[in-house]
This record gives sequence, C-alpha cells and structure tokens, in this order.
Amino acid sequence: MLAGTNVLLDYLTTRKPYFNDSYAILLMCAEEKINGYVAFHSIPDIYYILRKTHDTRVRREMLLGICNILTVTSASHESVISAIKNDMFKDLEDCLQDKCAAEVNADYIITRNISDFKSSKVKAVTPEQFLSITGQL
Repeated sequence: MLAGTNVLLDYLTTRKPYFNDSYAILLMCAEEKINGYVAFHSIPDIYYILRKTHDTRVRREMLLGICNILTVTSASHESVISAIKNDMFKDLEDCLQDKCAAEVNADYIITRNISDFKSSKVKAVTPEQFLSITGQL
C-alpha cells in the first residue's frame, strides 16, 4: 500500500478525527504486517505544509520517522512524463501518487480523497476501508 500525503499529515499532526486510522495503518507497516510506501514527492510536500507549525529540526525528524516506517518510492522518467500528459487526473500530484504506487505493484493507495483517483490504475481506498479490508477494524 502507498500512503497518500493527507494520510501521513493526519498521522503527523494527530488530526482528528483521522489520526486513529492513519496511526493503525502506520503501525501495521512498522510491525511489518504489510509493506508500506510513500511517494518521493510526498516528502517535500509534507515538509513544506508543516513549515508554519513545526520548525526545521522537528519536520526533519518527522520525515525520518516516516522513512523508517515506509519505503520511499519514485516513478520512472517515462512515468512522470506520462503523468504530466495525463489529463484524466485533475491534480498532477494524485497522478504521480498512482504512478509511484504502480511502480511498486501496490495493491492500494490510501487516501481520504478517493474521488480524485477515479482514473488511477491502483485502487484508491480510504483509511477506514483499508482497515476493514485488512481485518483491522
């Protein structure tokens, strides 16, 4: 599974009411019950988004923590070009999430915005749906 940026932000910021589901998913990854991935471009996105609430040192520590739990994955040059050309996605970032998930043969993209992934090759599910699928709910 590939964790979307919003799911990781839910975890890192203990955002209610989403924190518990994101925590449960990351715990399954930390305990090596499932293979978890994070798209390469989520790292600088998270770093940038948290700049107003967390200092540089804390943001770096948060990202290192995520990288100790999830494997960073990227998309090939060809996949990035394909994503740029793909007008089926409204948001390039979402298309890149799909490309990164496909590169590692992920079964799911975990996101709270599944409607943004109607055209994705990798199935998008909410954290709650994923926990139900894995029997963790």
